[in-house]
Amino acid sequence: MKQHVLVVGGGIAGCMTALELLKYDCRVTIVERNEIASQKSGESSWAGAGILFPLLPWMYSEAVNQLTMAGASLYPELCGHLQAETGIDPEYLQSGMLLLPKFDMAKAQAWCAANNLAAEPVLPDEFTLQSSSEGDGLWLPQVAQVRPPNLMKALRKYLELQGVDLVERTQLLPLPMIEQLSTWQATDGRKFHADKFILTSGAWSFELLKENALKLNIKPMRGQILLYEQPPGGLAHMVYREGFYLVPRQDGLLLAGSTLEDVGFDQSTTEAARTAIAAKAEAILPALKGKPILKHWSGLRPGTPENLPTISEHPAIRNLYLNTGHFRYGLTMAPCSARMVAAMTNGQASVIDARPFAFPI
Repeated sequence: MKQHVLVVGGGIAGCMTALELLKYDCRVTIVERNEIASQKSGESSWAGAGILFPLLPWMYSEAVNQLTMAGASLYPELCGHLQAETGIDPEYLQSGMLLLPKFDMAKAQAWCAANNLAAEPVLPDEFTLQSSSEGDGLWLPQVAQVRPPNLMKALRKYLELQGVDLVERTQLLPLPMIEQLSTWQATDGRKFHADKFILTSGAWSFELLKENALKLNIKPMRGQILLYEQPPGGLAHMVYREGFYLVPRQDGLLLAGSTLEDVGFDQSTTEAARTAIAAKAEAILPALKGKPILKHWSGLRPGTPENLPTISEHPAIRNLYLNTGHFRYGLTMAPCSARMVAAMTNGQASVIDARPFAFPI
């Protein structure tokens, strides 16, 4: 009889986890509080820019970089497979990324050399961009992107085709203090039974565990993004400067973002953020001045100290596992973290060292 695994949360981590569980011939159910692959979810899975790189990896721990780089390396094959099976193109594109000052050029070049990542110092003028006169930029031609809404739609369709049970618009109750989990109750009274459970609820994870996770430091962090139509002769590559990025899409659209706001579960957009993002975008690409903003949205990231997720068996509750708290790099980490937690759930060794991602006790 197949092992039944219930995945709590239908964002990128949850859908990737379900995909990996299928490889172990598990019966899989996803319970999602909103809608999977929908802007209504409010999660960063749909709302993010899709950059498959940890932005300034020389500033992060080895564990974060190992997980992000391992995850990013899986995307070409994953996106090709999803497109072949579903007909939906996740728009994987190795567009490259230009880093603009200020950043530590020496550290950046040393990290890239140590990790076999091509990196070339350049003048921003070579890319017809505005920048300060504080130093060269750094061109990273191997950095890739995907389009999150397309990726999520492809994942959803693939999981449906594989017989995964998608239970949407269903909110689960916080877990009481228990030693073994076999049933998780929803707010509408329904009870979900499974052999094992995996929590992938991102910013909502702490709310579902409550007293079972007093040291699980995950909280929502709002990010707001603007969408433009590319001006003539616009960008063909991504640009990053001091926490801000521009990401061009293949259809001529351009994302600009994002903010990082500690405002709880408030998913609204603000005029102040709109103005600030537009000013930063225009400072890099002056051709955007006067161009209409096509869309303005927000998503909630699962904020964690040092961008370090929890990928672990719960230390006290039998049959409960976690794959959550990926903060800014959920999309990049998801393919690898999903493989890790799926292996754990099925009694197999993790694909990378899981100790840095243990449940905090």
